[in-house]
Formats: sequence, structure tokens, C-alpha cells
Amino acid sequence: MSVRRKQEHLDVSLNCDVAARREEGWRDIQLLHECLPEIDRADIDHSVEFLGRRFDHPLVISALTGGCPEAAGINEALARAAARFNVGMELGSQSVLLRSAAMEYTYSIAREVAPTAFLVANIGASSLIAQPGRARCTLDQVMRLLDTIRADALAVHLNFLQESVMPEGDSRARGCLSAIEEVVRGLDVPVVVKETGAGISRAQAERLRDIGVSALEVGGAGGTSMALVESQRARRNNDPAHEALGSTFAHWGIPTAVSLVEARGSGLPLVASGGITDGLEAAKALALGATLVGVARPLHIAAARGPEAVVEWLELFFEELSVAMFLSAAATVPALRRRKTLVLGRTREWLEQLGHDVVSV
Repeated sequence: MSVRRKQEHLDVSLNCDVAARREEGWRDIQLLHECLPEIDRADIDHSVEFLGRRFDHPLVISALTGGCPEAAGINEALARAAARFNVGMELGSQSVLLRSAAMEYTYSIAREVAPTAFLVANIGASSLIAQPGRARCTLDQVMRLLDTIRADALAVHLNFLQESVMPEGDSRARGCLSAIEEVVRGLDVPVVVKETGAGISRAQAERLRDIGVSALEVGGAGGTSMALVESQRARRNNDPAHEALGSTFAHWGIPTAVSLVEARGSGLPLVASGGITDGLEAAKALALGATLVGVARPLHIAAARGPEAVVEWLELFFEELSVAMFLSAAATVPALRRRKTLVLGRTREWLEQLGHDVVSV
């Protein structure tokens, strides 16, 4: 991936309407109000354990950027916030560093300003196998990417929807599962496999579990649509064919709430991402079984305004989560998972079609 493409992706994500047209499903998920919660607001505890690390809040700042000059300031602001609130942070795809180290500082800045933060390195699954005109990323190269930020974990992202609608996208996927398994077995840090806007089904989640993946990020449809990002990018580059292709597939994918219930069958720790924009939606995702929630675009937009905007956004997000937990009579995240969760509308239809007993959700 070139620096120019990285810059175009960031510009489009920050400045264009690239929200998926498919609803992520949170309107269909309802927490049952407890009129006598029998807990105090002060009792609310957001802390969770994920991959051996205790976080103060059930949040990871999801991947979006790196590899272009503007990304350095954004990643610095996000990393400072991750350290301040003791939450996780994923860096954007580091594939650009496989060709040149010139943009390494746009990633390493995160570790420089947040030496104790839980940082996650990032490589695309398509980079782990040979593509036309390009050799596969080796295990040694992956290790070097980890070293760039002294990473606590590696995210391997699945973005074949995006790859399919961009003119320079990677078109080969055969062998990805075994390539991910090789990475899992060759590293001494946990590997998280994450989708990037199209969701993960139960069958795919189980295949990933069986090769030793430590956790999954469902990345369901409903948040930023990478197909729309590519459509907007194609419009800027006067490429009407790919603009239309990206627009056509803006609806593609498994809604986030559905994907979360599907992936739950794997038994792996789950990060719910894809259209989570406030603390109430986070509470719903946690009630459905997520260990963490992932937020990308809203925080990146805030970071583009400066560090103070990130702090303000997160403080409101955590306050909303606390209110949702208080009104659900759940002092802790595990207690929230035990509360009755109602599933309505299209999400219920999806889950019934997939064979789930929604009464037990």
C-alpha cells in the first residue's frame, strides 16, 4: 500500500459520509430497565480483562490510520488517551512499512508517547500470501512490524470487501487461513483476527479458533463502509467504474449485532466493532457477549481536532456506559452480560434465519 493511498483513505474517512447503509442492529437490541437497581452509581466498575491485561474500561480504539504524515498527530492523540484511560489501541495497517520505513514514525509515535499502553500492531491477511507482482510478508517481517511499536498483540485484518472494490486491491485469498495459522504459531504475542466492516459468521469464527487465534474483532456492517471509502476515493480519482462498484457493495455484510451473536459460538473473547457510536450501544454489545467494544471513526475525527476532543469524547462515552449499566442494575460488565436482553426487528429475523434461539440471547 502506498503513502498516497493511505492519505486518500484518511482524507475520505475524515471528510466524507462513509457510514454503511445497513443498520448495525443496536436499535433492535433492548436492555430491560430495572426500576429498583439496588446498586449505587458509584458502584459501577467498567474494568475487564482481555488477553491477560486488565483494562479500566471495555474499549479498544480500533484501527484506521498510519503510514501518511497526517496520521502521526492522530495516532499521538489517540495513544495518549489510551494510556490516560487504560484502554487498548490498534494501529492502522502497517503494510506500507513492508516497502519503505519512511513512515515508521507515524506508528512508533504511539509507543513513544504511551510507553505503558496496550498497543496492537496490524497487518492484512492478504499480505500474508503472495499477490500478483508481490511476494508474501514473511514471519520475520511481521516481527519487525511488531517491534516498530513494541506491540502487545497483533491484529490480522480481513478486508476482502475493500480489496474487491479498489482498482489495486489484492485478489488472491486462497491460503489465508494457513498463513494466519503460521503467524499464530510463530509469534509469542496474541493474535487477534478482525474483520473491517463485513462481519464474521459462526463457521468462520470457529475455523479461526481452531488454528489458535486468541480473540476476534467482528467488524460488522453498520459503521464505516470500506466499500464507500473506496467509492469516494474513486470519485476523487475520476474512476466512475470503481465508484459504482464500491457504491453497489455498500450494503454488503453481516450486521454487527448479528455477527457478535454468531461469533460468540466460537468461545473466543470478542471485540464488537462496526457502528458503535455511544456508551449505550457499547452496553448493548457487552450484554450480547463482547469483552470489549471497538470504536474507530468517531475517535479519529475527534483526534483530528486535537487531544482535548478525544478526552471529551471518551469521558462522555464512559458516562453513557455507566448510566446504561446503572439502569440495568449491573455494577460490572460480567453482571451486564447476565441481564435479560431483548432482540427485536430485523436483527431477530437474521438470528432466527441463522438458527439461533433468540429467547436465550
